[in-house]
Amino acid sequence: MIGGNVTRAAAVLTSWALLGTAIAACALPRHDATVEDLKGRLSSTSIGDRPPLCVEIADRQLDAADKLYAAVESEKAQAALTDVTAFAELARDYSVQAHKHQKQTEISVRKMIRRIEDIKRTVSREEQVPLQEAVDHLQRVRTDLLLSMFPQAKKGDK
Repeated sequence: MIGGNVTRAAAVLTSWALLGTAIAACALPRHDATVEDLKGRLSSTSIGDRPPLCVEIADRQLDAADKLYAAVESEKAQAALTDVTAFAELARDYSVQAHKHQKQTEISVRKMIRRIEDIKRTVSREEQVPLQEAVDHLQRVRTDLLLSMFPQAKKGDK
């Protein structure tokens, strides 16, 4: 009798472990999709689910820009950097509009700023200008997100 309970308990635990693994696998972002696939999926996604998708596109474009700057392909890197700022803006707009994912979007934008500043330290002075412009732009995006999360009280309100 005890052996049967142990076997049943092991089977239940194994089932829960497999279920947890399946759920975790579904929750992970799909890295097999290209940036173009993700951009195409954006229009068919609900507004509330668009901010994480925009952030993923911006992150991937930042990875691409980093590699392109390392390969001394500045023009292609700047095009990818333009996508970073554009999709970070879209993530901000959608998250504010839907009142969802604002905190995570702000955190992601902050990380993007740090990465761009790291890249900026590795390139020539001429290449630093567009990188600094991207940092400034992302700082404004971040400020907008913070203001939407923590609106300032008016002088008469307390």
